[in-house]
Amino acid sequence: MDISLLWIPATLIAAAAQTARNTMQHRLTETLGTLGAAQVRFLYGLPFALVFLALVLAVGGDPLPRVDARFLLYSAAAAAAQILATVLMLATMQLRNFALSTVYVKTEPVLVAIFAVVVLGDPLSLMGACAVLVATAGVVVMSWKPGAGAGSNWRPALLGMASGAFFALSAVAFRGAIVSLDSGSFATRASVTLVVGLIMQTGALVLWQAVFRREVLRGVLAQWRSSLPAGFMGAFASQCWYIGFALTSAANVRTLGLVEVLFAQFASRRIFAQHASGRERGGMVLVVLGLLLLLYGTRGGS
Repeated sequence: MDISLLWIPATLIAAAAQTARNTMQHRLTETLGTLGAAQVRFLYGLPFALVFLALVLAVGGDPLPRVDARFLLYSAAAAAAQILATVLMLATMQLRNFALSTVYVKTEPVLVAIFAVVVLGDPLSLMGACAVLVATAGVVVMSWKPGAGAGSNWRPALLGMASGAFFALSAVAFRGAIVSLDSGSFATRASVTLVVGLIMQTGALVLWQAVFRREVLRGVLAQWRSSLPAGFMGAFASQCWYIGFALTSAANVRTLGLVEVLFAQFASRRIFAQHASGRERGGMVLVVLGLLLLLYGTRGGS
């Protein structure tokens, strides 16, 4: 298999693992709240990320790449954006069902393309602009419900799209961190970036919780048995995402990752017994269509 195409199976595995992690985190919000459940993916994911890095170094024989200020700046920005994105995603899941929450968050690939224009100067094609319009129309269709108050309709959509925006920022920044490393294989650079990001995220959240929300930190530590699987799945999903980022653009990876919408729909029906209405399913189709248009429009840019 052409190594340049490895990002495709890596992304598909990442999407499946992330669905499993989101399911676990969704359940943990009942006992830990959104902030505590968000902490789980970082605190309990870090040990597994260190194991992944050790395995990659042992198998590949690479030395650790040199870390510079540019790498640390990208990593810090990505780490902060991912924390905010995770908290907003879990808050959205508490307001709407699991599958629809995932669809809101999965406006992210569209936002990745937009941020690429603003931050990197990458042009947005006509196909890309159409993708933005179609995906946004899908979110509107899912959110609007005749006879209901505006707040009950739009709050989940806005929270979900805000989560997607921060996930998009983190994806672009993590991709920048990975490509800024000047040595090591794609797997080594991906693994180092994952470990550094998790160290930053875990340290920041533990410090904040120790000062301001000690009861949350105590709850997270007390729930270590149920949190370890979520931590492993979070680290495994991130490892696969970052391998994808090391091999192709963040827009390509995140757009293919929209298959998570289908995985989430399956989890929503089988695990949470939640069902989308016909109108919401129609909106979901529009969102997926918009993101597929984005993939088609960017396929020549990898």
